Amino acid sequence: MSFERPAPDLQKLRDAWEEFEQGEQLPGKVLANLKTAGLPEVLDELIASGWTPAG
Repeated sequence: MSFERPAPDLQKLRDAWEEFEQGEQLPGKVLANLKTAGLPEVLDELIASGWTPAG
């Protein structure tokens, strides 16, 4: 039986970051939340598409 990761959830990623900025979560918990919300997949897709930050 294989485990399929759910699709990345951009709202969960944003919420996890907001909790960190507001001091509501410790960095380790934030990293775990970002990972389970799909940050690695989002970054991989951005890299593959050639996206670069503006400015």
